[in-house]
Amino acid sequence: MEVPSREVDRPFHYLVPEHLNLLSLGSRVLVPFGRRTVPGYVVGFSAPPEGVKIKPVLKILSEGLSPELLELAQWLAGRYLCTLAESLHCVIGAGREKKRLPQRLFAAVEAGEINGLKITPKQQKVLETAVQHPGLNKTQLARKAGVSPSTVDTIVKKKLLTYGYGINTPSSTTADNLPQLTAEQLAVVNRLNNYINHGKHGVFLLHGVTGSGKTEVYLRVIAEVLKKGRQAVVLLPEISLTSQMVEVFCRRFGSSVAVLHSRLSAGERYAEQQRIQRGDAQVVLGARSAVFAPVPKLGIIIIDEEHEPMYKQEENPKYHAREVAVYRARVNQAVVLMASATPALESYCRAEPGGPYQLLTMKKRVRQLPLPKVEVVDMRREMDAGNTGIFSRLLLDKITDRLNKKQQVVLFINRRGYATFVVCRKCGLVLKCPHCDISLTYHYDGYLRCHYCNYSRHAPKKCPRCGDNAVGFFGTGTQKVEQEIKRYFPRAVIMRMDGDTTARKGSHQKIIDAFKNGHGDILVGTQMIAKGLDMPNVTLVGVVNADTMLYMPEFRAAERTFQLLTQVAGRAGRGDYPGETVIQTHTPEHYSIIYARKHDYKNFYQKEMQMRRALKYPPFYYLSRILISGENEERVKAAAEEIRGVLEDTASAVKTEDKKVIIMGPAQAGLYKIQGRFRWQMVLKGRVASIVRQVTRDAVQKWAQQARGRNNINVSIDIDPQFLF
Repeated sequence: MEVPSREVDRPFHYLVPEHLNLLSLGSRVLVPFGRRTVPGYVVGFSAPPEGVKIKPVLKILSEGLSPELLELAQWLAGRYLCTLAESLHCVIGAGREKKRLPQRLFAAVEAGEINGLKITPKQQKVLETAVQHPGLNKTQLARKAGVSPSTVDTIVKKKLLTYGYGINTPSSTTADNLPQLTAEQLAVVNRLNNYINHGKHGVFLLHGVTGSGKTEVYLRVIAEVLKKGRQAVVLLPEISLTSQMVEVFCRRFGSSVAVLHSRLSAGERYAEQQRIQRGDAQVVLGARSAVFAPVPKLGIIIIDEEHEPMYKQEENPKYHAREVAVYRARVNQAVVLMASATPALESYCRAEPGGPYQLLTMKKRVRQLPLPKVEVVDMRREMDAGNTGIFSRLLLDKITDRLNKKQQVVLFINRRGYATFVVCRKCGLVLKCPHCDISLTYHYDGYLRCHYCNYSRHAPKKCPRCGDNAVGFFGTGTQKVEQEIKRYFPRAVIMRMDGDTTARKGSHQKIIDAFKNGHGDILVGTQMIAKGLDMPNVTLVGVVNADTMLYMPEFRAAERTFQLLTQVAGRAGRGDYPGETVIQTHTPEHYSIIYARKHDYKNFYQKEMQMRRALKYPPFYYLSRILISGENEERVKAAAEEIRGVLEDTASAVKTEDKKVIIMGPAQAGLYKIQGRFRWQMVLKGRVASIVRQVTRDAVQKWAQQARGRNNINVSIDIDPQFLF
């Protein structure tokens, strides 16, 4: 039975052999455990109990942790109700095992500083690429520059490139050519620098409209942190944003930038962690897990697009990077800067007067550029007028206009694939994944795929149940949008960016670079194109269907709709020409769409807060979610009922009215079956976070002891869940 049990989550004594005498706290080791050999973590050193024969540690798998990170792992286990082993595994992360370090290339001089050496245009391109993208290995650099590896070898022989792990690469941006800050940017930078210069801890929320220059603020305050001899960690919600930001940061800080994300190889990750630990890399850029970067002198943690649900991990420990960042900064007397054009309601609430966060605002775009004009199209009226296609007449007219002006268009749809479900129009059968309670998505290659377990099968020509050939494809995904827009604009170059086209390493940046360099006219994509991308020639954004997000079975559906619409609209008009956005919807009267059209965060916030207060949801109440899953449907349901009973007994011990815990469920999870396992859930609400956690932990532990011996039931706890399905 798998539960957050403390039965084996406790110290066991082992002998440290003489040849492993350099073993340190936090190290991951291989040890004998009963009849097995298992990995474990070193949490302390002491004399063994008398009369107990102890076995030796067999091997060191990874290096140790600093006292700060070890303490962080202990805090993580208590905060998110997971085992210490799980939190240690998370903090240590993949890639700490000793690996052969990949050889990284750095430019020895700027491309324009070459004197007396004859170089070919291809060699010049290699050198320029090395300056713009320091730290690539030979294969990566050759591919990025569009040359053969032998060309890179030639440049190395001429000593214009050098191999290394932390050489000071020249940066193309100097103090003399920094962009001039707006008055709003300067006020924000000065406020943050005051805390940095005095070594004070502070948590700030920067609410800046799209295009207001938040990235330049990051760069300025990081420069101040580096002057103080400290390090900076910058978190990004999507890997698709990482490459673009790496380029920006490397231009400013050269090879002092390290990158951490899940698509690095083990060797690459180990090399970066070593540079960070030694202090060779002062700036760490990465996705959610970079919040655990082993920086010895933490000065600031920046969380870009802080509202994104990607900052919440869905596996144990189910941490939120925002909370971890605040904890680490408090321990290290460092600064946290969270930034977004559409902050999470919980964050904005905490930044109101008297709250634990401090609010910073930037209400204007740089260069006085206007926010894009947003028009909403009621697709019900389009249908009444005889237009049954997926594009409104207004959107098609505007696309035609932009293409004629040689400007670019972005089309957003929050679903990949061709059709979102396949149904027999005669008997009503919806084709679902046999392992998951989810409809299969039709892709243009003729396959049906499950986006949860990756099950696939050929799309049938006849209904598997009734044998009729009335099999229909319904709903709209990115592939269908791509195909339809090609039909309307056959001469336009269409590009697509979704989970299918970006599966390969480096594919995100390849698509972004190609489109930014003018090799595409229309970019079709999912939410990975909705944030952070700065493409100056994009003057029109079309939201194909705003309703796909609005009617998710989630209390955050309206908030996420507003955020996504505002963010995607912000991709338009960031260059020399004004931008426009067209939002297509069947529900134009919904307040999230009304306020997104006006770029009106404050009024949306006030309206949504009224709804949250009435329904007792965050930020007024704290939540925990208990998910029970297993292969036997009846046993899962029975276990859920038993846990409900224990929860009621445990919660009844809380006598103070304002500390009472509300128990909802058990009920079938929104996604009732995933990978062959049935799922039931309960949600707990309470006004005091510690009480909600305590009741959840005590009840699950008590039930686990009572139910010992039953197999194949998994109980998972999620504190402050982002999703309830």
